[in-house]
Amino acid sequence: MTAYSDLAAHFGRIAALSNAVGILQWDSDTMMPNGAAETRAESMALLRVLRHGMATDARIGDWLGEADGDSDLDDWEKANLREIRRVWTVDTALPADLVEASSKAISACEMRWRQARAEADFTGLLPYLAEVLNLQRQIGKAKGEKLGLSPYDALLNDYEPDGSSAKIDALFDDLANFLPGFTQEAMAVQARRPASAALEGPFAVETQRALGLRLMAALGYDFERGRLDVSTHPFCGGSDNDVRITTRYDETDFTKALMGVLHETGHALYEQGRPQGYLSQPVGAARGMSLHESQSLLMEMQACRSRPFLTFAAPLMRESFEGNGPAWEAEAMWHRYTRVAPGFIRVDADEVTYPAHVILRYRLEKALIADEMPLAELPASWNEGMKALLGLTVPDDRVGCLQDIHWPSGGWGYFPTYTLGAMTAAQIFDAACRAEPGILPGIGKGDFSPLVGWLRAHIHGRGSLLSTDALLTEATGRPLDASVFKAHLRRRYIDEA
Repeated sequence: MTAYSDLAAHFGRIAALSNAVGILQWDSDTMMPNGAAETRAESMALLRVLRHGMATDARIGDWLGEADGDSDLDDWEKANLREIRRVWTVDTALPADLVEASSKAISACEMRWRQARAEADFTGLLPYLAEVLNLQRQIGKAKGEKLGLSPYDALLNDYEPDGSSAKIDALFDDLANFLPGFTQEAMAVQARRPASAALEGPFAVETQRALGLRLMAALGYDFERGRLDVSTHPFCGGSDNDVRITTRYDETDFTKALMGVLHETGHALYEQGRPQGYLSQPVGAARGMSLHESQSLLMEMQACRSRPFLTFAAPLMRESFEGNGPAWEAEAMWHRYTRVAPGFIRVDADEVTYPAHVILRYRLEKALIADEMPLAELPASWNEGMKALLGLTVPDDRVGCLQDIHWPSGGWGYFPTYTLGAMTAAQIFDAACRAEPGILPGIGKGDFSPLVGWLRAHIHGRGSLLSTDALLTEATGRPLDASVFKAHLRRRYIDEA
């Protein structure tokens, strides 16, 4: 056994533990009865502590030192060493008792959030969320001291390696200046065309599910390695080679759940396309959440809100729900799926106003981690931000600061990756369509294989072999460029509208 093979075997066992946690987490969010919450929290905490103990094993440092001198390693193995060192450096910043305390606080907060959201009761969630925030500050501080980063950037690093709030601030300030005027311009163009007829429900959940499964198959989802379920908040989770997605249904409007399915299928395709030979190794992991979100938003926004896709999908929708009339025509569906209308709910937001939701959350979570704003003021600050960014008056906290599970689940530093992902999606889709002319015609026939094949070769199958900037530059010819996203919005909502 060489030092490298010792490392690979060790991290393979860590991956096995992570897979167990992933399935237990999926079950907690979809199937687990409420009465099992306390017992499940204990199990999850123990598994996370065991995983942390393995990830901080003192032998890892010795193995890394020996493996660095191994001249027989190939490029993937060298990159795996780099990623192992990155993961190990972060994990060794945290004591086991902090990992355990955080896991238990998150489990309790997630369960209380479900009730609080249903009842629009931020006060009831406050002590649980305060404990999660307190522990996240401690985690950010500990990791930051180890990495030479601010607490917020240290938390961001978990989701966006090599990312920085300074870079995000510049990108988001630019978007915050661009989007209000552009939104008004797009809505003015929209107002000049005849209103589309409404789709008349109800739309049975089982029919919605069947249509979702049919379109998941068209996109290339492998049902031998995953499944579709229901949860309060849509997500993609599970484990290696068992990639599960969820959505939530509304019998008065099937379009929301369907786009949720297509969004999460984009995440799942990334997970199912990761390099099998390195699936249990850090180098085989997806390269950060901006790239992950780019894959979900590429499918949902770039591909599945396009005219070619709706030309294919509108007849399937009409057939599924036995619809008739002009409301079911492809052009009417395109107008419906590209309608710009500021709203309260992030996951239902249109492509143009969506970044405002993310910018708001990003600014708030940065202030909370820095202890620049009392947590009790979150609802008021949220409501002020929604008024300033989207011109909306929030009626209650259920559609305000309680709508997302990310903060209760410990996902501090995650939110900016959504809009980074939207910009990245536009850039990747543009490059893919220029490189492979068969992509758009294929989508118009329900054949996603040209697109998925290109993504497998240039994004999914590359794992974490390269840094985010290097991977994006290799795939598209340049690092992240917000002008591509802006050009996409102008083309879709002004030029083609």
